[in-house]
Amino acid sequence: MLALVILVTVHEFGHYIFARIFGVKVTRFYLFFNPWFSILRYDPMKGTLEFMARGERKDGTWPKPLATWQVGKPHAPRPDGKPTWRDTIYGLGWLPLGGYCAIAGMVDETQDSSKLAAEPQDWELRSKPAWQRLCVMAAGVVLNFVLAICIYIGIAFHWGDDVVAFQDMSEGMNFCPELKEAGFRDGDILQTLNGKPLEAADYSAGWDMLQPGARVGVLRDGSPVEVTVPDEVICALVAQGKDAQPMTVRVPVVVGKTAAGGNAAKAGLQQFDRIISVDTASTRTIDVFLAALTSRKGETVPLGIVRGDSTLSIPVEISDGGKIGIQMLNPLDIFDRTRIEYSFFESIPRGWEIGTSQLSNYVSSLGLVFTKEGAQSLGGFATLGDLFPTKWNWMSFWQITAFLSIILAFMNIIPIPALDGGYILFLLVEIVTRRKPSDRFLEIANTIGFFFLLALLFYANGNDLYRIFLK
Repeated sequence: MLALVILVTVHEFGHYIFARIFGVKVTRFYLFFNPWFSILRYDPMKGTLEFMARGERKDGTWPKPLATWQVGKPHAPRPDGKPTWRDTIYGLGWLPLGGYCAIAGMVDETQDSSKLAAEPQDWELRSKPAWQRLCVMAAGVVLNFVLAICIYIGIAFHWGDDVVAFQDMSEGMNFCPELKEAGFRDGDILQTLNGKPLEAADYSAGWDMLQPGARVGVLRDGSPVEVTVPDEVICALVAQGKDAQPMTVRVPVVVGKTAAGGNAAKAGLQQFDRIISVDTASTRTIDVFLAALTSRKGETVPLGIVRGDSTLSIPVEISDGGKIGIQMLNPLDIFDRTRIEYSFFESIPRGWEIGTSQLSNYVSSLGLVFTKEGAQSLGGFATLGDLFPTKWNWMSFWQITAFLSIILAFMNIIPIPALDGGYILFLLVEIVTRRKPSDRFLEIANTIGFFFLLALLFYANGNDLYRIFLK
């Protein structure tokens, strides 16, 4: 919810601030929608703050709110008629599907052309030049992208990059069936992408490796091999939705610590011992090791141990539950880590690099929406909620918020009526043809666009419900 509040406020503030720069009156600025009533409504002209305030009646009167506080003195409009910030009513709605900034003289899905029958006023949007109207409509998208870049700059400056390079994952990766069919093998160590070494701090490398035609260089049993990713892989993975796991790291079995009085401690296992076999079965990775213990539970078997430069064989009793009493070492402490710190000025190009890379990846994936698999993977609010970790983490929160800001910016620039992109398209046509679309045309186009978006909203959230309750 906090991410939504930030994104919506920044987006609508973009429209608001540019409208005010060009002397356009803004009548409403709302976080969340307020059909029928508002949770809070602040009127600077009256100096009142209202709680549970209902909307205007058809006869122009206002019902009495549940509570009203006088938080400032009343003000009169400016004598010269120029709009000020006090001409805007600021509110908090109850329907958390976004927000809005109601701009005077603008036809949208909430205001029909009949309300604009009077002569245009100087403080209305429709009386402004096309380039100014274009700036007002594009400002929300621009500020969302700027917000994402600023967040990525802050992440780079505060946390830097602390990563394990693909080349340093000594046991390679385990691959999903789709990638195995493409030519990958479990244990392949990723080296290059399209002829260039994989960078440790490249946020988009995992996604780029799945693109149709991507050439991925791997080290297989000490020999270089190149695998070309076929077109159908990405569609198959998208169809799996959030459950897709293209590849996972093969983690060696290294003892972090032994349980006091446990079988491993009694046998003499020590911290940083690497277990490479259970009896005669090779167990170079954790998943294979756990399966081997389960298959020999209740027995005492020799474990192959690498300790320093020595290789040992130590008999260890496996419990009836398939345990020996050890805690694995954190994978980040097993592999060589690349720690990159950025000064404030170094974090600026890094933030720009991450933001533009994320935008590029998102745009390149948008075409998948028009495939059967992509349409089935569309999700609504539940899908967005799943992006955030169950345990609070500030770094994850800001990374996801920045990515959602990029999504919001791009989705709003799509030329669909009722979205910013629809208005921008009509304005560009007006600038090129020097003919302004009629208010009636804009009203009809926006109404159609609004119902299309409403249908898309129901479809996406319907997919969520289907996956939760039926699939």
